[in-house]
Amino acid sequence: MNRALIRYSVGVPMIVAAVGLAGCKTGPDFVPPNPPTPGSFSHTGDEGFGGPSAIAAAKSVDAAWWRLLGDPALDGLINRAVAGNLDVKLAASRVREARAQRGVVAAAAYPQVDLDANASRSRQSKNTAQSSFAGGRDVNLFQAGFDANWELDFFGRIARDVEAADADIQSVEEDRRDVLVTLVSEVARNYIELRGFQQRLEIARRNIQTQQDTLDIASSRLKAGLTSDLDVAQAESSLAIVKSEVPPLDRSVQAAIHRLGVLLGGQPTVLAQELASAAAIPGVPPEVPIGLPSELLRRRPDIRKAERDLAGSTARIGVATAELYPRFSLTGSFGFAADKVPTLPDASSRFWSFGPAMKWPVLDWQRIRSNINVQEARTEQSLIRYEQAVLRAFEDTENALTAYTREQARRKMLADSVSSNQRAFDIANELYRSGIADFQRVLDSQRSLFTSQDSLSDSDRAVASNLVALYKALGGGWETFAPIAEPPAPAPARPKISSHFDGASN
Repeated sequence: MNRALIRYSVGVPMIVAAVGLAGCKTGPDFVPPNPPTPGSFSHTGDEGFGGPSAIAAAKSVDAAWWRLLGDPALDGLINRAVAGNLDVKLAASRVREARAQRGVVAAAAYPQVDLDANASRSRQSKNTAQSSFAGGRDVNLFQAGFDANWELDFFGRIARDVEAADADIQSVEEDRRDVLVTLVSEVARNYIELRGFQQRLEIARRNIQTQQDTLDIASSRLKAGLTSDLDVAQAESSLAIVKSEVPPLDRSVQAAIHRLGVLLGGQPTVLAQELASAAAIPGVPPEVPIGLPSELLRRRPDIRKAERDLAGSTARIGVATAELYPRFSLTGSFGFAADKVPTLPDASSRFWSFGPAMKWPVLDWQRIRSNINVQEARTEQSLIRYEQAVLRAFEDTENALTAYTREQARRKMLADSVSSNQRAFDIANELYRSGIADFQRVLDSQRSLFTSQDSLSDSDRAVASNLVALYKALGGGWETFAPIAEPPAPAPARPKISSHFDGASN
């Protein structure tokens, strides 16, 4: 049996067997995970700690949750931040990169055509077997034409690669949404911090005036001989202590303004004049909708990203598995060749070739199997990361709910404390004026009042900040903003036979 017949008798059955599997797609199909979720969140403000804001677990999260705070200035800052923030622009650029990369991957499904032209001049040696043809003279050769190759995706290698690229696009889109969630919450948190520090600064300045009035009273009584210099010295000391609270508070005000300026994509001082005037801390709404735990899986971008990463890893198992099977392609070439340029366009100068081709790395299976194992391990890691993201989401939400409801209770207690301390100070001050109580009681009640007022203001800030942290944990906010514009649609892909193929069974 000659070599040609051997190649025919061995090659034909292999090709027939491979074609019999045509139209299949290697590797497992992605099935979205379905992790267990609790029926409700644990801390919903009904354990006796709840404040004036009720937790509405049955109502879905408002997409533009920051509007619940009722502060138009905050709304404007958030819109400007989304338009100008550099992290958002960077995330958008990554989305465009992933979409372009998908086009690179998908191009493998189309015929590849290369145009080429060349000219050469050569001389054969007279002392070779070919010298009878060339005679030792110079030979010119001019060629122009094209080569074409079209891989037939019988086993879905390209389809799985495109599937993985689609998952990559969706993953970076979720990254951008996560950046939006973080940005909105950071703008809201820093704005609340700013208003909180400004309010505490106002309280400190009012207390400076109160301390100054107390010092004036002590000085008047000293001149009248009704008290000693000790009262004046104590009043001066208390005044100096209250004044010392102003510089660090003013520093915090400036830092919050600078941070907001950078979040908006501008210079740190870009908002210095706009936000210089003090304003109230945004109030929390009477009802806070948080939705059900099952909605968290569909809303949090980090969970959605982890699921898309898992889908991409699953598809890449199919890409690796397809290497076990032969690749079939159609190849062809057409062109003109001549030894003189004027005769190049002649019909007699034409050449062409066309035919199927097969490539099968039959002796490279160990490497291919190892690569499949690598992809399977990466898919397992992606699944673990998905499970971690789900658990972190529930942890973040439970912690945020606890912090919000407990701070509500703390704020109510501090409000009662301010009322009591104000009454105590008024009584002590009146008794001192009447000469019934000593000056120390005035100073003590005054110090307690200032401390409780400052703590109440800080609690107002903490309540609003904890609400922001709660909505960040819930993952809301990204739905409000427009997605990245899709690039122009490519030409329709060629039809493919699509069925599912796992391993070596059809």
